[in-house]
Amino acid sequence: MRIVSINTNGIRSASRKGFFEWLAGSGADVVCVQETKAQEADLDDGFRPDGWHVAFCSAVKKGYSGTAVYSRRAPDAVHDRLGMAEFDDEGRYLAFDFGGLTVASLYLPSGSSGPERQESKDRFLDFFEPRLKAMAGDGRDYVLCGDWNIAHREIDLKNWRSNRKNSGFLPHEREWMTRVLGEHGWIDAFRHLYPDAEGEAYTWWSNRGNAWANNVGWRIDYQLVTPGLAARLKVGFVYKDQRFSDHAPLVIDYAD
Repeated sequence: MRIVSINTNGIRSASRKGFFEWLAGSGADVVCVQETKAQEADLDDGFRPDGWHVAFCSAVKKGYSGTAVYSRRAPDAVHDRLGMAEFDDEGRYLAFDFGGLTVASLYLPSGSSGPERQESKDRFLDFFEPRLKAMAGDGRDYVLCGDWNIAHREIDLKNWRSNRKNSGFLPHEREWMTRVLGEHGWIDAFRHLYPDAEGEAYTWWSNRGNAWANNVGWRIDYQLVTPGLAARLKVGFVYKDQRFSDHAPLVIDYAD
């Protein structure tokens, strides 16, 4: 089973850059998309390719945020609410159930645009942490794919020293991720497979300067899994042969 996570920074923009042509030959079983920036009613059949089951969770605000999930198999159930209006109105969570497995597309708020957005991000972290703890113990298997907007460790971004006071690498954000991956029991699938990977692990590059060309990146896109899936992790990689957005697809293969 191959699961892909990708922040498209606008699914219509990614489509124009060849995303759906790549998707057709990607070998993916489930693809979790973040930052669709589109209302479902505005997406034509080209965004619902043959052979895929798809659902969209759009933000109330047009051209903002939003998530989607594509799967080869029909889901048993679809969930698009976390239970807090601030974040549900931004379309930040969409999950498909397949038997005892849930695969979700998750888009955490970014705090980089100013104090108000950082406050929103911090509210999300406070709200979502007990939910993560409960999910880890409810008996289901979960794969939470998404743009978490947090680089957890120093090896997760190129210029960590100069970013210690910037959103995405703030001490309390990193401590939150440490708790999620520690006491709450979640597993970072890519890090589980490749504990020492650095530059090849980056998934996002600023559009400023020559960040992409010089691989001045951040690893902020993750697939977090519950412990029962750890033994099923086979291989993972960040796909960089084509660029669909400022993020690259994170691909993880799981044993069936």
